[in-house]
Amino acid sequence: MFMAECSNSIGRQVGVLVHRSGNISHVIVGDAKGIFIPDLDNFPLGRKVLRGLRLIHTHLKGEGINQDDITDLSLLRLDALIVIGLKQGMPDTVTLAHLASNGGGTPCGIRGPVPFHGMDRAFGDFDTFISSLDEELQSRRTGFDIKDRRERAVLVSVSTSPRYDREDSMEELRELAKASNVVVVDTVLQRPREINPKYLLGEGKVKELVINAMNKGATLLIFDQDLNPSQTRAISEITELKVIDRSQLILDIFARRAHSRDGKVQVELAQLRYRLPRLTGKGTAMSKLMGGIGGRGPGEMKLEVDRRRVRERIALLEKQLKTLGRARQQRKARRVAEGIPIISIIGYTNAGKSTLLNNLTKSATFVEDKMFATLDTASRRLRFPKERDVIITDTVGFIRDLPRDLLAAFRATLEELEDADLLLHVVDMSNPRFDQHIRSVEKILCDLGISEKTSLLVFNKEDLVDREEAEAIRKRYSAVTISAVRPDSFTGLLDKINRMLWPRG
Repeated sequence: MFMAECSNSIGRQVGVLVHRSGNISHVIVGDAKGIFIPDLDNFPLGRKVLRGLRLIHTHLKGEGINQDDITDLSLLRLDALIVIGLKQGMPDTVTLAHLASNGGGTPCGIRGPVPFHGMDRAFGDFDTFISSLDEELQSRRTGFDIKDRRERAVLVSVSTSPRYDREDSMEELRELAKASNVVVVDTVLQRPREINPKYLLGEGKVKELVINAMNKGATLLIFDQDLNPSQTRAISEITELKVIDRSQLILDIFARRAHSRDGKVQVELAQLRYRLPRLTGKGTAMSKLMGGIGGRGPGEMKLEVDRRRVRERIALLEKQLKTLGRARQQRKARRVAEGIPIISIIGYTNAGKSTLLNNLTKSATFVEDKMFATLDTASRRLRFPKERDVIITDTVGFIRDLPRDLLAAFRATLEELEDADLLLHVVDMSNPRFDQHIRSVEKILCDLGISEKTSLLVFNKEDLVDREEAEAIRKRYSAVTISAVRPDSFTGLLDKINRMLWPRG
């Protein structure tokens, strides 16, 4: 009654957010058409199904639940939304909306409108109903183990490119998510007439996407396209789900897999270069990256402090990278002095490069059937007939659209390819996209300025392909075929390397 009187006297909608404890957390004053719900940072959703807040607000003209109300309910995961319709300034009807628990096509359940003075009888024991609703919504996530703390993601592609190309890219994104220990709960492919510069999609479509993701229990949205800083902010302002893009996912994988000093420095440098332009607005506070700050004094804004720390850390890492580069040059000089040929194994990620190195040299470099299992360069000796030795080196796997910051950070390591006398380009011939993988690797070699380097195309996993098909591929590309898990298949490869390195016998 009091809310209705206030709303009528000022000619504006008013509302309150009420916690399950019964305490009012927010009092909201809107305009004649609606209310604006403030940030609910003090009531984070996290992995809960419902937030634990109920919104009660007035409608001046007696209308019931509208589409804006349903969108707010679904996006914010409110326990319930209750609308009090006014008539001649007095409370007339009450309508209640809640998230649907049946998993069907209807996103919300709506009760009413019922007479204001009969709502207790119409709605019954409200707290018991909400508790039951929470349990039912949680039961719809039975596919998830409550103890499983892995991120759950919806993969999103927004592109005007042909569908088959997007499907290939999304399949690769799924593999990247798997490599980052992320559970994929859904994939969404959208092909708009034109890309929305703010959201990629229209705002309404983004809200639909977010609601669908939350209904499936997702905690993360991963976009196949790279988002610029303003797009990331705009989408993040709509939802509490984490929002990342393809580049950020790859950087996360690299951060998990880097073990050597070189690898760790290069990955951290790439991460900081990626984050620096994104340090703005809400949610920008970062952990201290290094001890001690100085400069402009106590009046400095927190955001500027963060930016300055990042720049200082970048400068420090660049110096460390130069020092590590000098150590690599010294190792290179020793190899040159010894006159030992160098072979570098290159190729698309997960093509089998490390397995080949292990079985060629009887070593034990880390191997895993995941993208970017190897980030740290490994070098081994391999002996050929006539007491001839070579140094054979495994390198980080390539991938299409490799993040620019990552390529820049790893350039120092990849420049070691310049020293190679021979590049072994390993290709997974069982992958239906191997043509595209070859082009991606060749593009990166071109970017590094070493596309003219002597190379040998090596098609791996011949045991997973029909024999006639493997032979046809070998002839078409003037290549050799092997199975990296079967050393007895290496005879042709070793003979070819021997002839290329020592053509005069």
